[in-house]
Amino acid sequence: MKSMERELRCPVCEEMLKQPVVLPCLHSVCVLCAAEVLVQRGYPPPELPPEPNTPTSSPSTRSPRQARRPLPKTDRLDRVCSLSGSVLSSLAPALVMLFPCPTCRRDVELGERGLTDCLRNLTLERIVERYRNTISLGSMAVMCQFCKAPQSLEATKGCADCRANFCNECFKLYHPWGTPRAQHEHIQPTHSFRPKVLVCVEHDQERLQFYCRTCQRLLCSLCKLRRLHSGHKVMPIAHAYQTLKVLPQTLTANPFYTNVNSAVAKEQLYQCVSELRGVLAERQAGLAKALEGARSRRAHALNSQLSEKQSLLEDAGLVAYTQELLKETDQPCFVQAARATHNRLGKAIENLHHFSLSADPSLRHFSVDVSRELKILGSMDFIRAPVAPVIDTQKTLAYDQLYLCWRLPQDSAPAWHYSVEFQRKVGGAGPLWGGVRSEGPGGTNSPWQRLDEVGGTSAVIDRLEMDSVYVLRVRGCNKAGFGEYSEEVYLHTPPAPVLPFCLDSRWGLHAERMALGKGQTYARSVPGLTLLHAADRALTSCHLTSDLLVADVSVTQGRHYWACSVEPGSYVVKVGVGLEAKLQEWFHLPQDMASPRYDPDSGHDSGTEDAQDCPPPFCFLTMGMGKILLPKSGASSSTPLTAPLPPRLGVCLDFEKGRVGFYDAHSLRVLWEGPVDCSAPVCPAFCFIGGGALQLQELIANRSTEPTAPRRVTIQSHVPSVSN
Repeated sequence: MKSMERELRCPVCEEMLKQPVVLPCLHSVCVLCAAEVLVQRGYPPPELPPEPNTPTSSPSTRSPRQARRPLPKTDRLDRVCSLSGSVLSSLAPALVMLFPCPTCRRDVELGERGLTDCLRNLTLERIVERYRNTISLGSMAVMCQFCKAPQSLEATKGCADCRANFCNECFKLYHPWGTPRAQHEHIQPTHSFRPKVLVCVEHDQERLQFYCRTCQRLLCSLCKLRRLHSGHKVMPIAHAYQTLKVLPQTLTANPFYTNVNSAVAKEQLYQCVSELRGVLAERQAGLAKALEGARSRRAHALNSQLSEKQSLLEDAGLVAYTQELLKETDQPCFVQAARATHNRLGKAIENLHHFSLSADPSLRHFSVDVSRELKILGSMDFIRAPVAPVIDTQKTLAYDQLYLCWRLPQDSAPAWHYSVEFQRKVGGAGPLWGGVRSEGPGGTNSPWQRLDEVGGTSAVIDRLEMDSVYVLRVRGCNKAGFGEYSEEVYLHTPPAPVLPFCLDSRWGLHAERMALGKGQTYARSVPGLTLLHAADRALTSCHLTSDLLVADVSVTQGRHYWACSVEPGSYVVKVGVGLEAKLQEWFHLPQDMASPRYDPDSGHDSGTEDAQDCPPPFCFLTMGMGKILLPKSGASSSTPLTAPLPPRLGVCLDFEKGRVGFYDAHSLRVLWEGPVDCSAPVCPAFCFIGGGALQLQELIANRSTEPTAPRRVTIQSHVPSVSN
């Protein structure tokens, strides 16, 4: 037990813990030290729980070897209070108390009631007491609290209801037979009495019967009904007790289980090999039986041709006689002899032509090719976990939710299901977001969270923070366990809530030039007859007709973000926002424009409008033929800049500030930002000049998800969690 002394010391006073309380970060400190730290930071003195009525709290009965517990040193208190960078007097009046935890080195919210909301760590108190008794650190005999001095006797029993220690005589005196006190629970003498039942600090006399896995706090039946824990994973305290207790027992029993599992695996190996031998022997007997059957059938068929063989031998003698007959030179004699043999010789020749064996005496096709089986047996090995999946960075994106897509390499073992882990990065963003990196940037990160038992090769992650960077990884699982993690992919969530909308079809579209797709999220523009007629009338100018599309929603407050994709082969497409009234006025008064420079808000003007005091009613970004034309940054810029057209273009409108920003939606890199008049409702707008096509980004929430929702847990790296 000497090795665990560091775990039993208070991080503030560096002495053995006394009446420890559990902070919301799950670390424990002495209640007196916590109170002194709060007072040092400028908070009012908290109401401390009463000292336990034990001999150790009384100076007259304290052991001479047990010195009075020293107070925390002033320099250490200053060091702890400076963790947050400033004291309370330099801040505005806080609604909740902040305690600088010296273990995790961050400010922890205690709530409005301060230390009153912190439960007392009774289990840690018992461990400290047992440790003191084991190493004789300040150990002393527990004396009876009711014997009169100086004849005080050593206590032999403790009463959990009376919260006092008694000798045998005093226990009988204060717990007479036949009275309710006789039913009190007696325990071993102790210096710290724990309550029989833990009760809620917010609701008096309510037992703590539940455990919230999300908040990692004990709850009573009334706390469970609060909106604060709606949607959280809450389980009965008995289930949490069994789950948490399994982890330490598993760690201590790991060597034993390793030997047992090794023996079981070896027995299974022998059994599998024996089964293979049995299958091979059975197959060998079947093939041998088939070979013997074929041999007997062919032998019977060949034996049946022996009589036919005898007749063929006779025909062979006739042929020999005929050959001798051909040697006769006397013609009359030859004709006389040949007439008798001619008919017999014709039949013999016919029999020779039609004779064939009824069965093939060779058994060439009864040979076994075991090359494939030998290759399979040679590669026979223990089952392996899936290799690291490969994340598809083209399909993986962050929009209203995170959508992660991956695949397994071809040489990987199959996976039964997958585990997706994600973490919010705190601090500076990396040099490239939306790509794959093996190491993430530095800084303090939030705990890893996990989606368990994900079926398929894609997952959707919701309830994320805006304008944040998340790192994601995935690994497969089968009978052999979990495989290796994939390379980490970093995604940047949009800077504002996503604005869902469709293209408004109520405005009079030119049917010959504009067509909307199903769902009104896709639009295509073709030049039409107007452009052909204009080209026929003039040879030197470019007469073009613009087609305007707006969203079916308007923005009147807040910040909003949306994204779209422009076909790289589009001639000229403008994406932006504008006042709804001005857009309707512009639409109802369509004009033929001599060039794209007609639109004063497209960013291609001479810069005179930037000098005006009022912001423009429109703000568009012009793109076409795979390029983006960035507006001039000022008078010093002689020529406008161009940039490659990203696969997806993001737009963020800040209505209160009257600013609109354009982003590369894949990496959330700012392309350009400009002002816009937000004195009235503002609509997303799209303008087509010539042929082009545009697709609004589909909401991830509208995509088809897996039939079974994955389980969502939080991975704790220091404190054992129920979810691990």
